[in-house]
Amino acid sequence: MRTTLSLLFSLRKPKNYQSGEMPIYLRITLDGHRAELAVGRKHLPEGWDAVSGRAIGSKTDAKTLNTYLNDIQFKIYDLQRRMSDADELVTAETLKNRFTGKAEKARTLLSVFEDHNDKMKSLVGQEFEKSTLQRYETCLMHVRDFMQLHHNISDIPVTRINFAFLNDFEYYLRSVRKCGNNSAIKYIKNLGKIVRICLGNGWLTVDPYLNYKPKQKAVHREVLNNEELHRLCKKKFSVERLNTVRDMFVFCCYTGLAYVDVHKLKRSELVKGIDGDLWIYTRRQKTDTISRIPVLPVALSVIRAYEDHPQCVVKDTLLPVMSNQKMNAYLKEIADICKIKKPLTFHIARHTFATTVTLNNGVPIESVAKMMGHTSIKTTQIYAKVLDHKISSDMQLLRKKLAIG
Repeated sequence: MRTTLSLLFSLRKPKNYQSGEMPIYLRITLDGHRAELAVGRKHLPEGWDAVSGRAIGSKTDAKTLNTYLNDIQFKIYDLQRRMSDADELVTAETLKNRFTGKAEKARTLLSVFEDHNDKMKSLVGQEFEKSTLQRYETCLMHVRDFMQLHHNISDIPVTRINFAFLNDFEYYLRSVRKCGNNSAIKYIKNLGKIVRICLGNGWLTVDPYLNYKPKQKAVHREVLNNEELHRLCKKKFSVERLNTVRDMFVFCCYTGLAYVDVHKLKRSELVKGIDGDLWIYTRRQKTDTISRIPVLPVALSVIRAYEDHPQCVVKDTLLPVMSNQKMNAYLKEIADICKIKKPLTFHIARHTFATTVTLNNGVPIESVAKMMGHTSIKTTQIYAKVLDHKISSDMQLLRKKLAIG
């Protein structure tokens, strides 16, 4: 964008002025906006040319003053050029501040990113999960390595973050770091939060994400079908820990709770609902939204089986849930024993609830969204797969209707 800079030196009459010298001020005008500063010199009004903004005459004092003013003018124009070359915000006020030494220290990308992460770290357990902090820490590492590899620099002013920077960073994630599409896009979104902080504080004036539209690819989410779920429920294991892990998994298949939510589930969160039956009223840790879930018979049988378990009694929890790492390790063992070929993880239980247990049995998607604690129904639509048996059932009904017709 073309900018118009003009400089004018003028005399300013001080308060209660009667006669004598007046202080000289410089008026900086850039794109219609003005800023003024005193240049530290004085001159008599009768020896001053208001049009040229210089002292009149050929005497030594006039020549010395004009040389001084010319030097200031050169420095201001040179400062504007250097700030523009560095993609810094150039205004009449920033030129004035930079020239007088009052300019704020330039904000850099890594310093803003590190400050964000430090603040997030202090709020882990209150507003953020440790896993969320880890994602931002990893993103910071990628940004730091990217700048060192591609630009041979350790940091840049936030004003240098532009569309090209985002494109180059995405390419780096895909090529050097070997990130998949969705992982790369997540890191780009993490960086986007830092950019929004800069925009909100006025450190960055143009949003580099304005025309940057990365797209995540749809992810195939594994679920257990009815036959696999039934086989899992009926299986008796010779090792007690496998029975316990299976029960926790099945409980989540029939409630839709994520690991972190069932791990912290208290006995007080099992209450009588509007219909007189037992419901789970809990708050999802990830989104801080309320989930209200009617307890299905299979889930209730799991609750009853562990109501006197020592861990539940001591911790006042509904179920004796072990660490996520151990649960997932044991689930792989369970999958082998039950001849389930899918990569069984705890989160598959939540997917199974959304798809096999509810949506494919005719439960409206709005109800499923409420039970799962989703803040947007678009999130629930990700789970809205129609399994083959549901398609077959629906088409059988259609065949009957067409035969009658």
